[in-house]
Amino acid sequence: MPRKSSKHKHPPSTSPARATDFGKKAKGRDLRSRELLRDGEIDATERTCGVLVLNGNFEPLNICSAQRGMTLLLLGKAEVLKWNDETMRSVDNEFRVPSVLRLHTSIRRPLPELKISRKSVLARDCYQCVYCGSREILTIDHVFPRSRGGETTWENVVTSCLRCNNKKGSKTPQECGLRLPHPPRKPRYVPYISFPRFVSAVRKPEWREFLEGYGKGLEQW
Repeated sequence: MPRKSSKHKHPPSTSPARATDFGKKAKGRDLRSRELLRDGEIDATERTCGVLVLNGNFEPLNICSAQRGMTLLLLGKAEVLKWNDETMRSVDNEFRVPSVLRLHTSIRRPLPELKISRKSVLARDCYQCVYCGSREILTIDHVFPRSRGGETTWENVVTSCLRCNNKKGSKTPQECGLRLPHPPRKPRYVPYISFPRFVSAVRKPEWREFLEGYGKGLEQW
């Protein structure tokens, strides 16, 4: 009966061939990292807050990642208007993260239409029920009921908690004793940034001076 070989075999994780391959891959990744750094890329293993990007005419254009903001800065495409308190590290250096950038040139973009959505309605109404102020189990309510011909428009939808929505049913607020503090309306702002993100961004003290002029009337909500 043939004897089984008793030669010692390396486990897959410690195999010399695999170890060599791993070393080559690690070296390749290190070289690639250095190439990216030379090209102006930043290692973004650290997650930092976003960067507000303004057009050349100071219009709010975008909220990008800290990595993208650093790339715009290092490539000479933007100037810093405000700095963040955070830093990002590359292999050899440490960089201070910008908070607000302004592009050196103006980008022409067609003005997009602000479409109504559940997220946008919730953002407009500060994520609380317009009838009682609750923030629990929020839904979208038609002020003039849809069952009676009410349309899904900015002027006819509001944020409502489930309790108030069930109480209202197919009635108007007046018919069921609910108070609507002010008529709902379509937000007025420059919609390059999505509306929910804009509402959140305009509340940041360091960004407010650059955004509040483009979101008139949002303080009512």
